[in-house]
Amino acid sequence: MVKDLSVSFLGYTMKNPVVPASGTFGFGWEFAGIYDINILGSMSLKGTTAEARYGNPLPRIAECTAGLINAIGLQNPGVRAVIDEEIPRLDKVYRGKVIANVGGHSVDEYVSTAAAFDACDKVFAVELNISCPNVKGGGMAFGTDAKIAKELVYAVKKQLKKPLIVKLSPNVTSVTDMAKAVCDGGADAVSLINTLVGMRIDLRTRKPVISVRTGGFSGPAVFPVALRMVNDVARAVDVPVMGIGGVSSARDVIEMMMAGAAAVQVGAANLVDPYVCKKIVEELPEVMDELGIDSLAEIIGAANA
Repeated sequence: MVKDLSVSFLGYTMKNPVVPASGTFGFGWEFAGIYDINILGSMSLKGTTAEARYGNPLPRIAECTAGLINAIGLQNPGVRAVIDEEIPRLDKVYRGKVIANVGGHSVDEYVSTAAAFDACDKVFAVELNISCPNVKGGGMAFGTDAKIAKELVYAVKKQLKKPLIVKLSPNVTSVTDMAKAVCDGGADAVSLINTLVGMRIDLRTRKPVISVRTGGFSGPAVFPVALRMVNDVARAVDVPVMGIGGVSSARDVIEMMMAGAAAVQVGAANLVDPYVCKKIVEELPEVMDELGIDSLAEIIGAANA
């Protein structure tokens, strides 16, 4: 029997739930020379700000057991360059629609950058990154205070016609309170988790490995934490949830969906194996067959039944 991998997310039908996460897949076209990226359900583009950003000084990557720490700092060419250059380049090699990921230092920057994507047909939703732990000002500051997060989401939503996904931080006392707050502000969906704050020390120099001391920890080690938070949030809010965090296999995708995720982002695994998303999509029917699953849409939130 042919397996049905398709899922609907915010009105957009994806051929499967596999979505490369922002910051791990460039602007998508870079991977088109490695495999046919049209196999993907969608993708979340590299985090974009109003103006071009270089990001944090080097070094900004540290390897860890079962993961890595990054403090890239939202390096990107700015929203106009993304819309005028990067997306048209992607459009030549990818037929589907994508998610634009937006970062910022201020409410005005978030609003203007998000609104700029309204006229972009290639983008079906905007993902608001209020949870980046390695950017000074904004970023995580917006993602750790429920009142501020709600106000930011409200301001963005007021100027945005496309569906709005809010990316949540795990570095909070209650991720469900944050999810409820952004939903109250008008979020159409939430994605989680962003990275956990971590650090490494160089034993020879006795100084932090990362130039800005700390960064975002991601990779297989965070999967159980991410799964628990996705499940908590899926049970607490009435909007679709996109699961993120340590996903590296077809089984991880299915587990995330059973926890309540309607779609699943794959992040750090792309940096270890650039073919990982392709492998996951290709392995899903086999794992579904083994588990007696005919349709992925039917297992969303199965663990909550």
